[in-house]
Amino acid sequence: MEQVTDHTLAGARKVIAVHINYPSRAAQRGRTPAQPSYFLKPASSLALSGSSVERPAGCELLGFEGEIALIIGTPARRVGLEDAWSHVKWVTAGNDLGVYDLRYADKGSNLRSKGGDGFTPVGPALLPAAAVDPAGLRVRTWHNGNPVQDDTTEDLLFPFARLVADLSQLLTLEAGDIILTGTPAGASVAVPGDVLEVEVSTTAAGAAGVALTTGRLATRVVEGTEPFAGFGAGPKTDDRQREEAYGSREAAGIPAPATVLTPALKAKLEQVATATLSSQLRKRGLNNVSIDGLQATRPDRKVVGLARTLRFVPNREDLFKAHGGGFNAQKQAIDSVNEGEILVMEARGEKGTGTVGDILALRAQVRGAAAIITDGGVRDFTAVAGLEMPTYFANPHPAVLGRRHVPWDTDITIACGGATVQPGDIIVADADGILVIPPAIAAELADDCIRQEREEAFIFEMVGQGHSVDGLYPMNAAWQSRFEEREAGAPHA
Repeated sequence: MEQVTDHTLAGARKVIAVHINYPSRAAQRGRTPAQPSYFLKPASSLALSGSSVERPAGCELLGFEGEIALIIGTPARRVGLEDAWSHVKWVTAGNDLGVYDLRYADKGSNLRSKGGDGFTPVGPALLPAAAVDPAGLRVRTWHNGNPVQDDTTEDLLFPFARLVADLSQLLTLEAGDIILTGTPAGASVAVPGDVLEVEVSTTAAGAAGVALTTGRLATRVVEGTEPFAGFGAGPKTDDRQREEAYGSREAAGIPAPATVLTPALKAKLEQVATATLSSQLRKRGLNNVSIDGLQATRPDRKVVGLARTLRFVPNREDLFKAHGGGFNAQKQAIDSVNEGEILVMEARGEKGTGTVGDILALRAQVRGAAAIITDGGVRDFTAVAGLEMPTYFANPHPAVLGRRHVPWDTDITIACGGATVQPGDIIVADADGILVIPPAIAAELADDCIRQEREEAFIFEMVGQGHSVDGLYPMNAAWQSRFEEREAGAPHA
């Protein structure tokens, strides 16, 4: 079987990579694209099996992604789906390596983060494309000998022929060009000293009665010693990038943030009605803590969580051009909301456009958000209303964000529905309304609410037995004494 050689690599004028193509990866990322999207890697990033790859000095997050690589045999320009696969000559294994530490500087191009020398090893053997079923391939990855990725091409979002045909509509795929076809779930981070291996094989036996295989593409990670120059963007990372690189907060070793909203306190707040909470807040002089004027997609649900905040400012065309595109504040807020948190948006009560739609709402749900609250409009209302996660909103509206808003900032003090909300405030919402609870008083407030509801249950029972409300509601000393006696003898949860 032919092997990938320096001559093979020299024939590649372009290396094109697909962002998301495996359902398992789409589920992990929380988004399923309707069409394939791509980025370019320089041919200088190519390397042979057995090569070493350098984690650049000062970088922490060298990510690996086992992939199936297609090598074009004959030029393809504006080819159809039925003819596209015939332009592929070889299939082999690839590893789409990159440093998450430089993603922030790439503006989505991935040039520096994924284009380093040795960042695209391929090989070792070449499988003839004509001898394999493109829907019958398997890709596996090992990290220090441990299997971490294993998936097949049976249910790809975009079959290989579609990738070739799609790319050929605008650019000429030339002989030797390489297409990296996406990675399944399980991609993670390697450190110096690690060994990465990727293998591509057929899922069915070939003509000789055995599965065809590329063998294992092996790459050893070494530590870079030459620091980045003082000019240009240098490595920079944070917990969000670590989570993306490793695949989850748990895998990245990121501890859950300390919070006053313990499971026990959350259970107490879920137990009491917002009406009771409102009266106890009023007793403490807090009369302006309700988010008003909104409706809910899931009015049957009780929601308790910590606030994360997002602020929109009125649209100004030059500011929207600078702040509205790319990974803007709206997308940053959605993509960083954590399990059990509630994203609260300040839209100034502007009902003339949407502030969240189906894709971003789904992303928030996948990340574990407890709810979204906006005092503006919601786009794609039917889809948003169909999600398990509740959304509280002013009204449905079909218009896009840029009609009235610029996404401006996250995790700051905002105003929503007439109430001030700070990051870390406790939000309690049900069919009666939405309340903002200062975390410092939450534990005492919950206990007093539970006691108030026991008192009211006692009063309700006594009225039902025929007693007058005079002296009972509110309770005078005599009735209070009877209540205390009953409480002393009754077990409580």
